[in-house]
Amino acid sequence: MLEYAKTILVKVSFDKILFEKELRKALRQLVPDELFQFKAWCYEQFAKSYRRILNRVFTQLA
Repeated sequence: MLEYAKTILVKVSFDKILFEKELRKALRQLVPDELFQFKAWCYEQFAKSYRRILNRVFTQLA
């Protein structure tokens, strides 16, 4: 499921609203063991463009 979530985020990264929606959906579907790895990957890939969204979504997760 982790690789699927990554693929979807890459494909929707052109639109910030869609990106946030899919990010939230991915977080609901991933198992706890995958969340740390997924969070690190998200910041590595999208911090330049979507740091605010990432911070907001991952802060709410905690």
